[in-house]
Amino acid sequence: MHLDVLDLRNFYYRTRLGRAAQKAIRDQVGTIWPDTSGMTVLGFGFAVPLLRPFLAQSARVIALMPGQQGVMPWPAGQPNVAALCEETQWPVATGTVDRLLLLHGLETSQNPSSVLEECARVLAPGGRVLVIVPNRSGLWARGDGTPFGFGRPYSPGQLEGQLERHAFAPERTAAALFLPPSERRFWLRTAEFWEGMGRVLPLYAGGVLMTEASKQVYAPTRGGLGAVVRRPLRVLEGVGQPVPTPQSAAQE
Repeated sequence: MHLDVLDLRNFYYRTRLGRAAQKAIRDQVGTIWPDTSGMTVLGFGFAVPLLRPFLAQSARVIALMPGQQGVMPWPAGQPNVAALCEETQWPVATGTVDRLLLLHGLETSQNPSSVLEECARVLAPGGRVLVIVPNRSGLWARGDGTPFGFGRPYSPGQLEGQLERHAFAPERTAAALFLPPSERRFWLRTAEFWEGMGRVLPLYAGGVLMTEASKQVYAPTRGGLGAVVRRPLRVLEGVGQPVPTPQSAAQE
């Protein structure tokens, strides 16, 4: 079940914990994708808290939000790049996206396989997708006080396995949100410290998993009349040749 866009907006833009979560995840995204110059970047779900850094450097930025969630205009004070869409039918041409970012788009969907099929369709050859989902073993998935407590949480193996089943090759998996999901001032003031500690902590300690995967493109195979048989069968070899009679064999 998708969350309402108003609840998501209020969390990320109007609460201190939401702003801390936004920064922690966005910093990790910037580490994974430091340069998107000249690229088309698309976000699906509620990815707008992470897309702003791409506006200045990318050729094009698009924010798609599923109909079950709702849409809001974004970015504020600039030409709108956000659009409402069916979660399994995106208004994007096939093979035109270089970088694809999913936040609150996979774990809350009732059709995750169809969502990943759309991801594969719109990605260009060599394109990358970064899927961000609640960590099954993390603290953020254990309560419903934040958006990460809704939908299906994943383990690293589950997320990578689902991507592999939809023609993606997982490249790396990272984690973010190592601070507890608390509004207490101490935790919010030390948020950067805990995110820094996350570099040496295991993945299961993070609140979200972030798996980057590349689109697999298979080389076309030649068939039909152009097919080459490397070791042809010789079953019919010799058919049509005259067979010597016993009399002729005796003369020889």
